Amino acid sequence: MSKIVKTAADILVVFILTFGFYIVAHGHLTPGGGFQGGAVIATGIVLLIAAYGYKAIAARFTKESLRSSETLGLLIFIGTAFVALFIGAAFFYNWLAGAGSIFGTAVAFGPNPGDLNTGGVIPLMNIAVGIEVLGALSLIVLYMLSGTEEGA
Repeated sequence: MSKIVKTAADILVVFILTFGFYIVAHGHLTPGGGFQGGAVIATGIVLLIAAYGYKAIAARFTKESLRSSETLGLLIFIGTAFVALFIGAAFFYNWLAGAGSIFGTAVAFGPNPGDLNTGGVIPLMNIAVGIEVLGALSLIVLYMLSGTEEGA
């Protein structure tokens, strides 16, 4: 692609990643969450593929690193659920809610704008799903493009 397309992609990918991370982080307060945010972040990688080509981006984001990202997200999600069993609660119990630590602030009563430090384990699970979806969708795109003439 031309230098203009590459420069525009370099600028836009910063905004796409920022918006994707915002959606993941605020998933327990606003519409969105880990899946949607991870999908937005993966579109940043697709934009870079469109601007720079498959080979350049596949060299930068290897399939192994994306597969590791997918696995890490899955392990965080399942690990968060299993921690509840170790403290004697039910599987997927929200053990951070109201604990006062990170994401453990109690929700204010009545209408409020929302506090990012609430939700207990829900923000952690949103982050885990975002990492998993980022890796999985990017990996799917890379595998699909590896079969094209340019990627072969």
